[in-house]
Amino acid sequence: MNYDIAVVLSILAGAVLLFVTGWVRMDIVALLVVVALTATGLVTPSEALSGFSNMSVITVWAMLILSAGLAKSGVAQWLGSRVLQYAGDSQIRLIVLIMLTAGLLSGFMNNIAVVAFMIPVVIDMAHRTDIPASKLLIPLAFACLLGGLTTMIGTPSNILISEATYEFGLQPFKLFDYTPVGLPLLLAGILFFILFGIKMLPSRSIRKISRKTQEIKSGDLFSLDDQIFIIDVRATSPLVGKKLGESRLSAVLGVNVIAINRNGTTILAPGSNEILGVNDHLIVSGNREEIIKIGGQELFIVEEQDIPIQRILSDEISLAELEIIYGDQFSMQTVEQVDFRKKYGVNVLAVDKQGVIRRTNLHRIQLKSGDKVLLQGTKERFRRIEKEARIELKDAGLADPYRLSERLLAVRIPEGSHLAGMELKGSHLGDAFGLTVLGVQRGEGNFFIPEPDHVLDAGNTLVVAANPSDIKTLLGFQDININDMERYQISDLENEEVGFVEVILSPHTSLVGKNLREANFREKFGVTVSAIWREGRQYLTNLRDMKLRYGDALLLHGPRQKFKLIGSEQDFIVLSEAAYTIPPAGKTIRAVLCMAVVLGLVVAGVLPIAISAVLGIVLMILLGVLTMEEAYRSIEWKAVFLIAGLIPLGIALEQSGAAELLAGAMVELLGEYGPLVVTAGLFLFTAVAAQIIPNPAVAVLMAPIAYNTALNLGYSPYPFLMAAAVGASAAFLTPVGHPANLLVMGPGGYKFNDFLKIGLPLVLLVMLVTLLILPLIYPFT
Repeated sequence: MNYDIAVVLSILAGAVLLFVTGWVRMDIVALLVVVALTATGLVTPSEALSGFSNMSVITVWAMLILSAGLAKSGVAQWLGSRVLQYAGDSQIRLIVLIMLTAGLLSGFMNNIAVVAFMIPVVIDMAHRTDIPASKLLIPLAFACLLGGLTTMIGTPSNILISEATYEFGLQPFKLFDYTPVGLPLLLAGILFFILFGIKMLPSRSIRKISRKTQEIKSGDLFSLDDQIFIIDVRATSPLVGKKLGESRLSAVLGVNVIAINRNGTTILAPGSNEILGVNDHLIVSGNREEIIKIGGQELFIVEEQDIPIQRILSDEISLAELEIIYGDQFSMQTVEQVDFRKKYGVNVLAVDKQGVIRRTNLHRIQLKSGDKVLLQGTKERFRRIEKEARIELKDAGLADPYRLSERLLAVRIPEGSHLAGMELKGSHLGDAFGLTVLGVQRGEGNFFIPEPDHVLDAGNTLVVAANPSDIKTLLGFQDININDMERYQISDLENEEVGFVEVILSPHTSLVGKNLREANFREKFGVTVSAIWREGRQYLTNLRDMKLRYGDALLLHGPRQKFKLIGSEQDFIVLSEAAYTIPPAGKTIRAVLCMAVVLGLVVAGVLPIAISAVLGIVLMILLGVLTMEEAYRSIEWKAVFLIAGLIPLGIALEQSGAAELLAGAMVELLGEYGPLVVTAGLFLFTAVAAQIIPNPAVAVLMAPIAYNTALNLGYSPYPFLMAAAVGASAAFLTPVGHPANLLVMGPGGYKFNDFLKIGLPLVLLVMLVTLLILPLIYPFT
């Protein structure tokens, strides 16, 4: 092994490690690879950037736009709805039609888009036929993966393998050269599901769960009937006269108010401005036991109010003022986003916005140029802020203009408090209770600013900043009254104007990693998230603080007219056809004709696929199928940068001799058993890699290895390259293997093991069928 091979393999190993761990975004990993390859001299600068002008990359983004045009014109929904009408109540017939429709569409559309637009159709069919959605959604996702193998444009992996054949000086795979292999694989997949998979699939659907264990038993996932109860607003309650949005019911108790019964009239989906009155009955969803635990005890006892500012200061602890300057790292961020407490270990006491002093509910305040932020912390931490942020803090003295003493209180945690034994960061004293903990008092003179992981003990005295009226409201929760005389069910909380709907995060969402509070979900969409389904479990409480993930399914409650607004957002897929407006038939016909022109020119040999696809985009825009803005938004730039960044790695593998070295190892290990066994080994290696590495990346990296393996054995490279293409799409074993799997995970209520249990035999079946067909279509000699 020479120096170049060692370096390129090290870069490859580093990229794989980052892909698997997810420490760095995959597109950034690809760009790091480009830099590393150039810096080490393994590729020239022009070779390093060649991926961005590569025909395969152009074809990928062009096909993404064409797929968006077909999707927005309603082709997938229209065809899916019409075909599935013929299924009747037969589960086997329904699976066959779903897989055939999705598979054939995926041959010409992006398979992720097909899954996204077919899910609502399949969910509606499941509800109409009483067939659990979990019996239908994995077949849908897997059919799209298999259907992508039926044409060259069905998946980016096929496009990349075809381009690789051209780079190797071979006649490249054409549009339908994949069909003789891909179509039998799709049919074999359908046969597998109707004979075996139908028994292996779990029986789950959207709506039923065990109340005690929160494990799925049978039926539907989101069943709130056992989780709905009533909280009475007594005459003495501090909630009387408060707006629902100011009540902190969701923050403190972790519940969602989904209706209010007032004088015998039920107000469904009340807005945040609804004012609570005496004898209101609040119909909420949440964990009843948690409410009883919080409501049946003292959280804290107010010992002293209006305490002097000196109580939060010492020789080491002082006050400082930070002025926001346009363009600095704090500008245009909220206090919560900056996270002064976690990042710098200081407390935000107040914000001066152009002379208007804000002292409570600071976390949502957006900092702008000219604002002043009052901080409390140690001198050492202030020096750290100045050094890291390259700013100068101003000593604030006793901060008289801020009149802090009016908001300073000393509270004690009594024995038996819900807060005793909790870490400060997990107590939600700040975001839920509205308290800013400025310090902990232990005994005489022992005052200190606690770290986020500080454990609160019974008997601790906390010096906090808070609005006294908020304190009064919070103490009122200790006398919460749960009404057991009346019962409500989901059916009581729906009518023609208000209802429930399920949504999942789309592949284009920007909400992953954010919680509902950060996304301003209620304010933006005017609906409430009543439950979240994640990895086989339903969550009902503290939803506002849950970081959203791919694969989450959210149960929404609110005005039905809002559901169509949510359906038009790129962040969500609404799991109901009723939430979508079917485009006019003329638009659908124009989109199909544009796609027919693209395919006709390629089949006739008039234009290469990349140029023909660009022409198709122009036609769709000129004919009003897409706008230019929609075309730009439909490009998955992360995938484009991933592919363009890894193409130079493929070049380096080939030029350095690393691909030949790896191919030689493959031949040495399996070569004596014949080409069929080597092909099987190549397929398995590619398929395993596809479970943890993005599929286009697998195709780019495996193409030179497959080609060199064929050369070392003296056989035709076509069957080996085709085996690599099939293996790169065999991402059936894990939900993270392909975005299509993640999309169905939430609405199907699937667990990680469901994919492994069904995917493993399917991978072996795909390998067996591939090995049987390949020598017939692409002989080894």
